[in-house]
Amino acid sequence: MTESVRDTPHTAAEPLPRRHAVFAVVALALLMAAQDQTAVATALTTVSADLRTDLAWTGWIITGYAVGQILALPLGGRLSARFGARRVFLLAIAAFTVLTCLCALSPGIGPLIACRFLQGVAGGVMLPAANAIVAHHYGRDRDRALALFTSVLPIGAILGPLLGGLVLTIWSWHAIFLMNAPLGIVVVVAGAFLVLDPPRSAPGRLDVRGIALLLGTLVTGMVAITVLGTAGLEPAGIAVVVPAALLAVAAGYLFVRHARRRTDAVVPWRLIAGRGLGIMNSTNLLLGAAMIGFGALLPLYAQTRYGMAPLAAGALLAGRAAGSVVSSGVSVALLRRTGHRPLLLCGMGIVVTGLLLAAAPPVGTTPEIWLLVAATLLGIGTGLTAPAANNAGMHLVPGDVAAMSGLRIMFRQVGGIAAVSATTAAVAAASSPGIAGAVALVVLAALLAGITLVAARLPNRRGRW
Repeated sequence: MTESVRDTPHTAAEPLPRRHAVFAVVALALLMAAQDQTAVATALTTVSADLRTDLAWTGWIITGYAVGQILALPLGGRLSARFGARRVFLLAIAAFTVLTCLCALSPGIGPLIACRFLQGVAGGVMLPAANAIVAHHYGRDRDRALALFTSVLPIGAILGPLLGGLVLTIWSWHAIFLMNAPLGIVVVVAGAFLVLDPPRSAPGRLDVRGIALLLGTLVTGMVAITVLGTAGLEPAGIAVVVPAALLAVAAGYLFVRHARRRTDAVVPWRLIAGRGLGIMNSTNLLLGAAMIGFGALLPLYAQTRYGMAPLAAGALLAGRAAGSVVSSGVSVALLRRTGHRPLLLCGMGIVVTGLLLAAAPPVGTTPEIWLLVAATLLGIGTGLTAPAANNAGMHLVPGDVAAMSGLRIMFRQVGGIAAVSATTAAVAAASSPGIAGAVALVVLAALLAGITLVAARLPNRRGRW
């Protein structure tokens, strides 16, 4: 999926002098993207009411962003190789900033979804370029720098819902998008002065057909689920749902056939099934549904079931992020001693517990405390699981680490898209939205429990690799 950072003469040499300033600039860009996703999650019900749109379609402002990012990840690596990571990074951040302003000015749900999709494309193009820039500036210390780079995401996950809830309380949903505009300007200006261009390499061929088939599968599937949730089984709904579902199946079949036939496909078949990869990809799919989907839907669930204010609902995600930050450090420290399998299974068990607790009615406390505990448990579980799952996938195919990393991101994003699309459609169609959200949590917990039993078959490995 993504391009690997090649070993150039410099990357094995001395780190560059301004590397820490460059790291701060690139980390600020990643923080923009991370907090943007979680901040928007606090505003789903408000946007739905303000734009007079069904909640199922409002969910597309999250899923549309994720689709754009999935499609742009393989593109970002190749663009960086051809035109230079510095240029691609600065243009992507500039585009992200302009699009976030256009999101704030959107007069309807259609333009808002379109801007969010393009924003996702800009964010997806930015990520491979950002990794290449950090690796180039840190030289032989790039492994530590890139590991630290990933810690920015949980920080954004903490700040996003808090800032989003606060802005929504004192202003409007439009201002949530405007929060990133000053940061984007700072990153573009500072990056233009500080960032040096890494050496370029010959880019591989871009699998345009594979990307188009993947886009077709995701979008038609989302349309079928959304229309089913808004129009139900009425004749008008069936007239859209059936063709969209058939198109999704056809595009999915063609995508799989294409992946099997083309060796350099955007999703190589050799990394989809066999040698435990099918189990690992299914695990990442459901983890994405829990990590991304739950993160996007928890504020919605808290507001529809318990009538929480946006700020209180958004603050629940801070508990999840805090739990994830702490437990991910524990997981990384224990990986070489225990191997990845015990941490993976333990973490997934905690995730299942957190989902079931969130679905259950509060016992002996307020809904705010009850959901905060559930969200924190989910954060602890995902924090334990994510590094272990990353490590497990790389152990299965040690010669394709970069491709496996991109595939892991793709499956998690697809899981998040499926969870958000299905749950928002169910909530929109239900007479009791809060109970529908609880049922969705129970279904996800059951699926995760099932894949946990299957994941116990994965081989374990301790020590260095």
